[in-house]
Amino acid sequence: MTEQEAGLRARLVAVGVDLVTQKGAQALSLREIARRAGVSHGAPRRYFPTHLELLSAIAREGFAELGAEVAEELRGGKEPAGGEESGGVEASPRAQLAALARIYVDFALSHRGMYELMFRHDLLESNSLGLRETSLPLFNSLVDLVSRVRPDVRAPDVAGALWANLHGIAQLWGWGSLQLATGADGVEPLVRAALDAHLGPEAR
Repeated sequence: MTEQEAGLRARLVAVGVDLVTQKGAQALSLREIARRAGVSHGAPRRYFPTHLELLSAIAREGFAELGAEVAEELRGGKEPAGGEESGGVEASPRAQLAALARIYVDFALSHRGMYELMFRHDLLESNSLGLRETSLPLFNSLVDLVSRVRPDVRAPDVAGALWANLHGIAQLWGWGSLQLATGADGVEPLVRAALDAHLGPEAR
């Protein structure tokens, strides 16, 4: 692929990212992406033979962004110890899980179109563009932390249940249902309750 071709391919993906952010996953037609990119409606087919492949490339950008936020948290998560000058100590696995849960729900609520696209099962079955290599490390990070907090359980099962719970919180909050049902002012108490339900109450 020439530099010009690589640039056009990257532009198509970038336009798709902008479109899903503004209009949601339902707006991601090849024709609309081509129009916004300023190319013929057939041009995307040269780089993405199927609509699914282009959607996968766009979703991959979302996973990369969320993964970068998670990686930064896992690298730099600190708890204060003896004042700011001390630099703090490494956060506990439970504290890191709480931080990851907040990152996940915040991402879902602030990137609603991308979030909807990222977790479509049919996209995850399409691995031609390495979507699984971008998405699965996120879940593996969750499994690792759960195993450290709850060595007595099968971590993938508990991690999967916690993920599904957080996903449901994000979806129902985005739709306005949880606010109505619970009277909660924000998602934080619900995220804490989900963590306690799957991991046990946090030690005080």
